[in-house]
Amino acid sequence: MLDVHHCDRISQVPADHWAALMPDRYPFLQYAYLRALEHSGAVSTATGWEPHHLVLSRSNQVMAIVPCYLKHHSRGEYVFDWSWAQAAESLALPYYPKLLAAIPFTPCPGPRWLAAESVKPEEIIAALDRETERLQLSSWHLLFSNADGLCLDPDGRALPLLAREDCQFHWHNRNFADFDAFLQQLRSDKRKNLRKERRRIEAQGVRISRIRGDNLCQADLDVFYRFYRQTYLCRGQTPYLNKSFFDDLAAHMADQLLMVCAYQDQRPCGAALFLFDDTTLYGRWWGGDPQINGLHFEVCYYQGIEFAIEQRLARFDPGTQGEHKLIRGFEPMITRSLHRVYDTRLAQPLQRWTAEERRHVAAYRDAAIAALPFAAQQKP
Repeated sequence: MLDVHHCDRISQVPADHWAALMPDRYPFLQYAYLRALEHSGAVSTATGWEPHHLVLSRSNQVMAIVPCYLKHHSRGEYVFDWSWAQAAESLALPYYPKLLAAIPFTPCPGPRWLAAESVKPEEIIAALDRETERLQLSSWHLLFSNADGLCLDPDGRALPLLAREDCQFHWHNRNFADFDAFLQQLRSDKRKNLRKERRRIEAQGVRISRIRGDNLCQADLDVFYRFYRQTYLCRGQTPYLNKSFFDDLAAHMADQLLMVCAYQDQRPCGAALFLFDDTTLYGRWWGGDPQINGLHFEVCYYQGIEFAIEQRLARFDPGTQGEHKLIRGFEPMITRSLHRVYDTRLAQPLQRWTAEERRHVAAYRDAAIAALPFAAQQKP
């Protein structure tokens, strides 16, 4: 059994231990990414995201690290459980704080821990169980994990976990030579619509520039943040992330950043910030002039597709939600999260609820597949 202890700041985890377990360049598990969230104050006890990272060791050797947080609300998670909290309250059960194994504000499927090859997934589950029980919390939640086999114990028996699913839309690069080669895979009416949208951007006098992170200057970041902040303020909300976070990313993860900037009459009118690794482009943050027709599609989607093709990236994850992505060649995929709720008075009805939710998500995914814009001979 692995020994488990926690760190309430990422700086308490030696960076060399982190690097030794980091398998690839997946950006959201990078030490620099999670550190930027904490250093900027976006993730803190004050914001309801209390760092509680689990460090798993054997014979004083670090074998795994699980970024975790004690959550005092459900904001910024994108796996919505407000109704669970209300149900707990109706049963006079405490729900918060809960233990969350996730990447804050990032509904992006991928790995959720660092581990040596000898560490089995069920050992991670056991560590989450032990820490949650030690703290006498209501539950733990593992969001947007791509790990398989997490619902079984070492003997192959089903664990008492709640499995939730959702549907996102991702673009897949099938060795396209260029954007036009991608368009050739679409039905003629959809192909014409996409070309019309791109011509409309040109007709409005909008010029697009893609800037790699190494070439970003402070003025670029200032422009981007102004637009990003505006998307929240126009809805009367405060952004989850502040300027300090993005400055930190640019300083320490520049080689994995891409900014797309739009200009009209030589003035900035929109911007989006992406991350990427060796296989995937991740669209995350954006803002722009809502009066410019089609600006969001061009800056957030078409420019991303072009970049993925140029860099020979296999996939483009543009972020959560949005059926409008479907007709632009983004394909439905299921995302998964696991949850352990300890009180059976709450867990049993939630087991039925999540089973029904999965049936609805599967039906939605199937309907989305049927609505894909690809020509019949090109259907994935």
